Order: sequence, then C-alpha cells, then structure tokens
Amino acid sequence: MGLGRRKAPRREPTFGLPRISLDHGLTAKDRAAPVDAPARGNSGGSEKPPRKKRRSGSGGGRRWFYWSFVFALWMGIACLGALVWLGAHLPPIQSLEVPPRPPSIQIAGMDGAILVTRGDSGVSANLKDLPPHVPNAFIAIEDRRFYSHYGVDPVGIARALVANVLRRSVSQGGSTLTQQLAKNLFLTQERTLSRKVQELALAFWLERKFTKAEILDLYLNRVYFGAGAYGIEAASERYFAKSARRLSVAEAAMLAGIVKSPSRLAPTRNPEGATRRAEVVVNAMKETGLIDAARAKVAIAQPGRAIKQVSTGSVNYLADWIMDALNDIVGRVEEDIVVQTSIDPVLQQSAELTLLDELAKKGDKFSVGQGALVTMSPDGSVRAMVGGRDYAASQFNRAVAAKRQPGSAFKPFVYLTAIERGLTPETIREDKPISVKGWKPENYTHEYFGPVTLTQALAMSLNTVSVRLTLEFGPTAVARTAYRLGISSKLEPNASLALGTSEVSLLELVSAYATFANSGMSVLPHVVDEVYSKQGKLLYKREQLAPSTVIEPRYVTMMNAMMQETLLMGTARKAELPGWQAAGKTGTTQDFRDAWFIGYTSHLVTGVWLGNDDNSPMKKTTGGGLPSEIWSRFMKAAHKGVPAAPLPPDPGGFFSGFTNPRAAQPTQVAARPGNAPRQQGLDEWLADKLFGRR
Repeated sequence: MGLGRRKAPRREPTFGLPRISLDHGLTAKDRAAPVDAPARGNSGGSEKPPRKKRRSGSGGGRRWFYWSFVFALWMGIACLGALVWLGAHLPPIQSLEVPPRPPSIQIAGMDGAILVTRGDSGVSANLKDLPPHVPNAFIAIEDRRFYSHYGVDPVGIARALVANVLRRSVSQGGSTLTQQLAKNLFLTQERTLSRKVQELALAFWLERKFTKAEILDLYLNRVYFGAGAYGIEAASERYFAKSARRLSVAEAAMLAGIVKSPSRLAPTRNPEGATRRAEVVVNAMKETGLIDAARAKVAIAQPGRAIKQVSTGSVNYLADWIMDALNDIVGRVEEDIVVQTSIDPVLQQSAELTLLDELAKKGDKFSVGQGALVTMSPDGSVRAMVGGRDYAASQFNRAVAAKRQPGSAFKPFVYLTAIERGLTPETIREDKPISVKGWKPENYTHEYFGPVTLTQALAMSLNTVSVRLTLEFGPTAVARTAYRLGISSKLEPNASLALGTSEVSLLELVSAYATFANSGMSVLPHVVDEVYSKQGKLLYKREQLAPSTVIEPRYVTMMNAMMQETLLMGTARKAELPGWQAAGKTGTTQDFRDAWFIGYTSHLVTGVWLGNDDNSPMKKTTGGGLPSEIWSRFMKAAHKGVPAAPLPPDPGGFFSGFTNPRAAQPTQVAARPGNAPRQQGLDEWLADKLFGRR
C-alpha cells in the first residue's frame, strides 16, 4: 500500500479541566515547552512561539490617580486649616468698623508757632471738592482698574508678576487702592503671606461695605505722604502751601508718585527723584486717557516745585522726645491737642544750621559722622535740641538717648567735690606721674609740670591732678556730687571716674552744668509747659516747683571763676564769646572717640557732642577744636541783641579776696630741655603748649 497522510492525533476534550500528561518519558525540557509548539528540528521549528500579550498600564494609572487624590486631599485640609487660622486672626468682620482718624498733636514753640504736627493733621479733603485730575493721578499709577474690580485685580497681579520675573526683582506691586486702604486701616506694614491674605479678605469687605467713591475718599485722606503728612490735604499744604482743591496736574502727579516710597521720594528730600516719578505718573495718566497729550506735555515741562522748608527735620527729634513724655503727662491721647513747649524756633533753626553746616564743611576732614546739640536756660527750660545730623536717615536721638564717655567734661564734678571739702582755686597740687594698681594715667602731652593751682589744672585739663583729687576724697564722693547736680546715669565709683569713663547723655551733662549758671539751684530739664485741647481746654500745666539749693553760692562762684579760665587761657580758647562772661569745660575720650564742649553764660547753657555711631575714632578731634567752634558760632547768634549779664556773683563776698590766677605772679617752673623760660607764667605757657587740645 502506498504511504498515505498521517492522521493528526485526536485531541480529547478537556471540558475546561487542566490536561494531565501521561507521557512520563518526556524530558524536563520537552515538558517545559508548550504542548502545541512544533518540535525543534522540524520544518516549522524556525518559527518563534507567539508572545503573551501584556496587560495595559491601567494598574499604574490607578496608582497615580490614587496618590494624586491623597495629595490633593491633604493640601485641601492644609489650606482649610490655614484659612481657619487666618480667619481667627482677622478683625471680627461682623463688628468691623473703619477706625477713626488718629488724633492731631500739634507741637508749638514758645511763641505759639506750630513746629510740627504728629498723628493726623486734623484736616481732610472731600473727594467731590477735588479737581478730577487729583484722584485720577492715583488711579492711573496705583490701580487702573479701580472702578471695575471688586477689591482685588487679577490682571494687575499677573502684570506685576510678569514684570517682576522679567526684571528679576520686585519692581511692581499688584495691590489695588482698596488693598492699600485695608492695610493702612487695619494691618501692619510687615510683608508676610498671612498679612497678605488678611489684606485680601479685608479688601473684599471694604468693597462690600462702601462705594467706590467712599473708598477713594478714605484712601486719599489716610495715605501717608512722608514728612509727617497724612492725607492729601496735609500733603498739599506741607509741600506746596496750598489746599488740595488747587493742585495742578503736575503737583497731583508728584503727590501720587510719593506714595510708592514716601521717605525716599519726598520732594523736600529728593526733588529730582520726585520729579522723575511724577513724570511716570503723568505718562500713565495719558496712557489711560485720564488727561490728553497737551496737558501731559505741560505737566512734564512745568513740574511741581515743593516750597523751601524752614527746617530739614531736627525738630522731629524734639517731637519724638515730647511724644514719649505725653503719656506720662496727660495719659493716652484720644483727642486733638496742642502742646505748648519751651522751644525757641529761632534758636532751634540756628542750632540745626550751625551743626549741619560745620559738619558739612569739616566732618569728612576730621572723620566726624554725627553730632548733637542741646541748649537750655539756666532753669532747665530746653530752648533747642538737635539729636543728629539727619533725622530722615536716623531717628536715634543722640542728645537724649545716646550714652557716651564725657572724658574731661566730667572733671568739674571732681573739682567741686574738692572745693566743697575745703580746697580753693589757689590750692596747689602736684602734676606728676601716678600709678593706681598698675593703671598709669597721663596728661594729653605726656608732660608733667609739678606744682600747679587747681584753677590751672582744671583749665589745662591735667589728668593726674584730677585723679589725685578723686583718690584724695574718694570716687564715691565724686559720684554723689554728680548725682546731686542731675546726672542720672550709673557711675562706676573708681579712680578712672576722674577722667569721665562712666557714660552719660548730653542732656544730663548740660542740665548738670546749668546749676553753675543759676547760683547752684537744682535743675530738672523740661520742654512741655502746657497742653490744651483744640477747644482750648487746659489739660496740663507744668507745676512750678521751688528749686532747692544743691551748691552753696560761694562754691558756685569759685567754680565759675575756674571754668572761665578754660575759655580765656585753657583748652577752649576757640569758644570765645565777646562781651559775655562765659565758662565751661572741654572733653575728649580715648582715641578721639568723643569730643565735647559744655559752656554757659547767665543766659544759656549749651552742650555740643561730636563722634561716630559705631564708636570709631575721629582724626584728632578734641573738645577744644570743632565742638568749641560750633558752640561759639551758635552762642554768638543766640546772644545777639541780648543785654550782657555776668555769671552769678559771690553774694557773701567770700570770693572777693581770691586773686585771679591770670593776674598772679609768674609761677616758677624748673628748667629742663624743651621747657618754657623760668619766668614765664605757667598758665600762658601751658595754653601755648596745649592750644586747641583736650
């Protein structure tokens, strides 16, 4: 029979059950192969077995969706918690009201003229009375979509964000006028996320509570314009001496530009910057169609010009000092008041001009960065105070708050202690080297002159004599004398106290010297005389307390005679005051870190301090140099037209027998190389040696 086709083996149905192989003779490799796979080596063996299809990525997608949902859920919980926390720290919206404007505090000089106004100016402008270009200037530069948004402007925020990213700096802000008003009325100026969220919530509340016109009216009357001016009316009066109703386009643009940075762009401080910013505002008004091109051209060609200010800001040091004292005087201020002070506006302006002018001319030469000046009448009434070189740059009052070493300006307390214990201006003490437990104080010139009178030692500021007197009567006695005369700072009762190593303030030192100018009566420095309400009700009047005697008149006369010599032949000959009896003392600390001169007449007591805030040394600036020159220039102007009067005389005639050292017989000085001739008076020779020093 011929070969026929082989029949394929019959497959038995499995009915869905797993097939059980009965061929136990198959190798492990054969058993591992699929049953239907062709045998290797056959004609069909070159074909690869079909791969199993993998399942789609639905499992990975489900996992991604799950974790995204979990993350979103937790983020939602976190945001909800943040909103709850922020809501808890918001003012209660249901009872929220626009706070009343702060009270106006007008500080007046002794002649009644207003020196400065703190708090609110007490004046406001009505939006409907202003020319349209005034509010339009603020809308153009601060919030172009003011009338179309509901408190927050997403377009403005996006624009500011893009601009800041492109410039890689914060060059624009996205806050609306409503947000700015919310910040000014209810919030602090800190830049935090929580404060920003609160600002947004309050902006929505303001938009719901008030009309656009009311919001704009509130904004214009509450925004700060620098130089103590709050509100458009106060700013207009402050910078242009006119009502806001009469502002030109250029002036309105300048005021609108100030809001961005009042301290930097105030036209009284930075006229060029204010003008450039005003031009930006004018162009913005033109771009938004709020003014036409012709008016814009005129406004740019004729920019606003701020009026010249009488003061560049030193009166603000006084205002800060007074504001600190008001709470103790009248309690919390809740109504408009007028504070009548002892300040003489003429002297205040002269003090500021003198100090700033001298520092401008000589400050760089001598590495002097700061200065302060205080002048008062002998009864303690402060007539002028300059607390620093530039109030806008630094509000720290160096006349009141700064504590510095007075150096030799402290020595009058040492000599008064000695005089009160039986010594006289003619008493002789040795000027020679001294050692105190290893400390060896030296004179400025490192020279010693043997026996000298107390008058000569004080006038020439001989350190060794001051230390000897302090050791003779005790540092504690010297400290008690200073406390009795009005020094309130802590004094260390040690030998170095003789050279003024314990820190004091300029105000303390001037008030202590005032006792020498008023026959030895106690002095309490003061500046506030009366406080009135705006309706004229007297709220406070300084009580005229009877002063007590802190120095016996005869000792006052001795001290005045001794300290006159400082100006006549001692270390302060540059502090001349022709026609007046004047006395005082210079002071210079180690490495020229501080330079002082405190001097007085029967009319005024004035102190000058120069130094640097970081306590760095000056270039050989001594109390007998620049401070004495500033004192002399100021006192000459302050005494112009005032009838001359002598320093307190000796009422008991005790001092009538004292011989003025300048008229005494020449003091003999041992001859040595470089020394003065034997017959030359010691005082004149010392003055020549030490002229302009210490």
